[in-house]
Amino acid sequence: MSTGPAQAPTVPAHVLPHRTPAQLLVVARHGLAEAARTRPDGLRYAAAHLAALRAAAALLAARARPAPTRRGRITSVWVLLAAVAPELDEWAGYFAAGASKRAAAEAGIPRVVTAREADDLLRAAEQFVAVVEAALGLAYQPALDDLFRPLRLGVADVAPRPGAAAA
Repeated sequence: MSTGPAQAPTVPAHVLPHRTPAQLLVVARHGLAEAARTRPDGLRYAAAHLAALRAAAALLAARARPAPTRRGRITSVWVLLAAVAPELDEWAGYFAAGASKRAAAEAGIPRVVTAREADDLLRAAEQFVAVVEAALGLAYQPALDDLFRPLRLGVADVAPRPGAAAA
């Protein structure tokens, strides 16, 4: 049973993202790739957490309806996610619990997370992004992303195919 716009949960308009759910999920996937390449544990943890935040924002953008409110109390994306998508309440709680560590890691506090914690969070963020993609019916297609890589890099940056004649 789908939820129509009139039945969608409302959230303060100023907290809704200004990108489409698909755009946010692409950015989340790029964040996961960045996190996987990042060696300092704290920065890997922060990048993975940020990717999960972007996936949560994608779900909010798709399911929530803006409601005019005064800008008062700051509301966590994780609190909003639990309200808009109760089936993701455990995920919201998990990532909300790691928000202070992410902030400390972003601030450059050394040894705030271990390598294991960073790796565990990265795996959890990958799973969460996939859950959000499935919930929104937006499956990730890595092969398509690879097709457009030469366009993003520019012709000069693309390596020639094996066996191709050099110009």
